[in-house]
Amino acid sequence: MPGAGGRARWTGRSRLFKVAGIALGCALVVSLAGAAWAYWHLNHNIKSVDIDSALGDDRPPRGVTTPSAEASPLPSGALNILVLGSDSRSGKRNKALGGGSSEGARSDTAMIVHVDEGRSEATVVSIPRDTLVTRPSCPLSSGGSTAVAYNAMFNSAYSVGGPVCAVKTVEAMTNVRMDHYIEIDFSGFADLVDALGGVTVTTDDDISDEDSHLELEAGTHHLDGADALALARTRHGIGDGSDLGRIGLQQKLVKGLLDQVSATDLLTSPTRLYSVADALTGSLTTDTGLNSLTELRDLGQSLKSLSSSGTETVTMPVVPAPSDPNRVVADEPEAGKLWESLK
Repeated sequence: MPGAGGRARWTGRSRLFKVAGIALGCALVVSLAGAAWAYWHLNHNIKSVDIDSALGDDRPPRGVTTPSAEASPLPSGALNILVLGSDSRSGKRNKALGGGSSEGARSDTAMIVHVDEGRSEATVVSIPRDTLVTRPSCPLSSGGSTAVAYNAMFNSAYSVGGPVCAVKTVEAMTNVRMDHYIEIDFSGFADLVDALGGVTVTTDDDISDEDSHLELEAGTHHLDGADALALARTRHGIGDGSDLGRIGLQQKLVKGLLDQVSATDLLTSPTRLYSVADALTGSLTTDTGLNSLTELRDLGQSLKSLSSSGTETVTMPVVPAPSDPNRVVADEPEAGKLWESLK
C-alpha cells in the first residue's frame, strides 16, 4: 500500500495526465475544426457553370480512353481543357490590375490544354483572340439564344454568352470535345503567382509597354504576381504589337509556372499549401465536373508527372484575314491537322 506521500504524488500525476489529455483533446478538436473550416472555405470559393446541361448532346464526341492494365484510383485518360483568362475589371483589385475602364468581360487569353493519355505529357495550344471565326448560336442563361455571327472576333464569344458560348465556339472551330473548362481573372492569376513564390521567365527583348505598365530588360527575371500579370498582358511593347507576340510571352509563363510548382514542395509547408489553394480556388470558375476541392485535387494529383519539359506550347496556325490585316483567320489545312491531333 502506498503511503500518504505516494498517494499525493500519484494524485498530482493523475491530475497532470488529465489536464494534458484535455488539452490534447481540445487541440485535436480545434485542429479538426480548423481543417473542416478550411475545406468548407476552399470548396465554397469555387464558382461553376453547368456547361454540359447548357450544351446538351449537340457536341463533338468524347475521346475514347484505352482501359488501364493497372487499377488506379486516379484518372489517367487523355483530356482537353479550355483555359480562359478573363479581362473582367469587376472588383477593386481586378480594376487596379487591369487598368483602363473596360466594362463587361472578354477572354483575354485562351488556351486548349491537351493532356495525353497517361498524363505525363501535354500540348498547350494558344488561340489568338483576334481570330475571326463563325460564332455559333449559343444558349443564354436568361433564356433564348444568341444569333450566329460570321467573321466575329473569337473573344466576343465570351462577351455575348459567357463560358458556355466560349466552349461552344471552340468546339465548333476544332470539332474537339472540351472535357473541362477553367477560367481565372486578373487578381486570381496575380495571387496564384505570389502564393507560389513568384515565377522565373527569360525574355529575348527589352519590354516597354505603356498599357501593361511593364518595363523589363531582356534577360532572366523572377516576377511577382503583378509583374507576371503585366507580362501576360503585354503586346504593344514587343514585336509588331500583335496578339501573336503576347502569346509567346504567355507560353513562357506557362512553362515557368510548371517549373515553379515542381520546385515548390507544397506538402512540407501547410501554410503555403493553403495559400496556394485559397488563391487558386478563390479565382476560378469551372465546369461542374471540377467544382469541388476533391475533383480539383484528383485532377492535380493525376498531373503530378507533368513537367515543363513534357509540355509543348504551340499557337493555332493563322494567316492575316483577307478582310482586315489587323485580324487573323485559321490557316488551313494546318489548323485542321492540329485539331485532329488532339482527339
